[in-house]
Amino acid sequence: MATVTVRDETATGRAIDQWPLTGLPERISARELVRLRVREEVARFNADQADLFRGLVRPTDAEATLNGYRVGRGRRLDWERQADAACAAFARNGFVLLLGDRQVEDLDEEIDLRADPEVAFVRLVPLVGG
Repeated sequence: MATVTVRDETATGRAIDQWPLTGLPERISARELVRLRVREEVARFNADQADLFRGLVRPTDAEATLNGYRVGRGRRLDWERQADAACAAFARNGFVLLLGDRQVEDLDEEIDLRADPEVAFVRLVPLVGG
């Protein structure tokens, strides 16, 4: 089993947050890695019962804030719905997935977590008027 350090970064490479994701197989598809990351962050949110979600993608009916998404106290998120939204966001360039010094281009790409134990997610912001 492998442990990966998951890191959220700005487009300039500044780390916003990071945490370990444990118990992963040594080889995994990028899609499954994204889904497991989302499952973990939704589980942490649901356990804390906070009103601010700091996840990869915006939940339905949530308000974007400076530091996350305002969801509403007591609301539970569905990790599968969030994971599906994350995969769709990847397909439309909503975020970039970096392993070491390379970018993952396809969610079906197989990743060797022993070789790349650090994973960075960089959210991309669409340009106004572009």
